[in-house]
Amino acid sequence: MSSNSPSALKLKAVILVGGPQKGTRFRPLSFDLPKPLFPIAGQPIIYHHITACAALPGCQEVLLIGSYPEKHFEELLHEWSIEFDNLPIRYLREFVAMGTGGSLFHFRDQIMARSPSFFVVMNADICCDFPLTEMVEFHQRGDGTRSNEYTILGTQVSRSQAANYGCIVADSNTPEVLHYVEKPSTYISSIINCGVYIFNTTIFERMQSFREGKLEGNSQSESLSNGSDCPDAMSLEREVLTHLAGLRQLFVFVTDRFWAQIKTAGSAIYANSFLSSSSSDLELH
Repeated sequence: MSSNSPSALKLKAVILVGGPQKGTRFRPLSFDLPKPLFPIAGQPIIYHHITACAALPGCQEVLLIGSYPEKHFEELLHEWSIEFDNLPIRYLREFVAMGTGGSLFHFRDQIMARSPSFFVVMNADICCDFPLTEMVEFHQRGDGTRSNEYTILGTQVSRSQAANYGCIVADSNTPEVLHYVEKPSTYISSIINCGVYIFNTTIFERMQSFREGKLEGNSQSESLSNGSDCPDAMSLEREVLTHLAGLRQLFVFVTDRFWAQIKTAGSAIYANSFLSSSSSDLELH
């Protein structure tokens, strides 16, 4: 049986939920409630992520990674263990801020346990149609001879909006990512990073080399602690994606379906309207 057949597929999902030092722009809707648990269409934001993961064939487990106290998730995890009885869901707490890349690297043994073929990563602060099945097919298909190493979900926005996001320059003939810049100061592309990724486990080897380069003072590695004193802090967007671009390993799957980033109270209200009405005609970026 082919390793690419649905019955042989093994994958995991990771949702990066952040921590209590984040999300000040989400006020006044949420002062004490962690932003990933704020209700959108009657359910916590990340419930919609988990529902999408549960629909993925071969998904072994969903890992929530963040720095919120465990008490915020205990009751929900119990409820979800009943609703999603065939899908283990666990919360892994980081006790210091390690950045989006650092947290993945820190929990790499948990992610690689049971030998998944690859894993899906999603930022918690997004709301979309989650085209995960199509994205997995794209990742596995690759160039027809081998699967992609790494895949990023992208969408098209207006030129004026692009600078607010990570911007992707893709090959005009292939979906290879040639250049990636997080929130560029000048226009480079109208294709933006949606905060959803598929990574082969070789990503951890890449992260290890980036980490070693930073610790050695490598001039090509930026300081990515973002105010953290943790030496393992690493930004997935500013460090990892930037250096993977142009290596024929990172590819973009562009969707024209609904996507929104939940950064402010206003964006949460609009996302709630979309999910509540199930109207795919509403475009939010």
